[in-house]
Amino acid sequence: MAMNAEDRGRIGEGRMATVHGLRLGGSGIQMRFAAVWLALIALLLVGALIVPRSILPSTIIAVIPLAAFLCITAMGEAIVLMSRGIDLSIPAIIALSSTVLLGVSSGRNEDLIVALLAALLFATLIGLINGLLVAAMKLNALIVTLAIGAITQGATLWYRESLPQEARVPPLLADWGGSRVLGLNVSVWVAAILVVVLSVALRKTTYGRRFAAAGANPRAAWIAGVNVTGYQTAAFTVAGFLYGVAGIVISAFIRNPTLNVGDPYLLAPIAAAVLGGTAITGGLGSMVAVAGAALFLTHLGQMLKMLGLSTAFQFAIYGVAIALGMALAEARQLRGWFSRP
Repeated sequence: MAMNAEDRGRIGEGRMATVHGLRLGGSGIQMRFAAVWLALIALLLVGALIVPRSILPSTIIAVIPLAAFLCITAMGEAIVLMSRGIDLSIPAIIALSSTVLLGVSSGRNEDLIVALLAALLFATLIGLINGLLVAAMKLNALIVTLAIGAITQGATLWYRESLPQEARVPPLLADWGGSRVLGLNVSVWVAAILVVVLSVALRKTTYGRRFAAAGANPRAAWIAGVNVTGYQTAAFTVAGFLYGVAGIVISAFIRNPTLNVGDPYLLAPIAAAVLGGTAITGGLGSMVAVAGAALFLTHLGQMLKMLGLSTAFQFAIYGVAIALGMALAEARQLRGWFSRP
């Protein structure tokens, strides 16, 4: 069918709007994602002055697996934020994948592979349900993920009641979770591999660029022929898979996970994603910067503990980080609005 001048104009405007939504200027984007690494360096310098123990190699090696767990969950949250959503079901999905791992394996090495696949399958399925409700049915992401998280938590509690109180992961997985490669826990390498894979997928592939366009300006992307609903659904699905990976890695590390295994990952992943420069308004995000934010928040939490301060300060910091990210996003949106001709 022939395209009239008006349609061509709309598509041209859509493409330009998409570019406008994605491009803050090369130096602006670079600084946006580099800021958290500069903050991490500053934090290490401050730590060297007031808490010298916090920068000892032994301390860093002991704490860095916690940063890896946060990094994996924060990358999932960042992908959802890039699609203009938000996910509050992370703790429930982590608890579910961990419990499924325990139940299906029954602590036996023989059933480990099946248990791992089952844990990832259920986590990914919950992510897919979130995505369909938010993207296809246009429901509020905050309410949907909170509700699905509550349902998932209830189902996990019901299933966990049938398991022994002291259920443990299979010995083979426990040995893997405690092992080190080049002096670092394997969870760190899992997180590093995921950072590389997701960074390449988002920046170097057509799907990644279309996903960024769909998040930056959904209407313009739709006019240009991008399946916005499909990409938004995929964002929640991939995030669910990442939460499942986190549940497995955390369970392997602590060996006998409880129902509370996912509790620390409600606000922390959002804070890490925001501190890593992920745009709450969609489109922009860097997995490398998110990894830096996870390191920053984990090291900051360790410093607070060494200073004898309450963990309540951590939650306050998470809240400030999220509020600051939302304020900056709003400021950029207003600046873009007033700068239009």
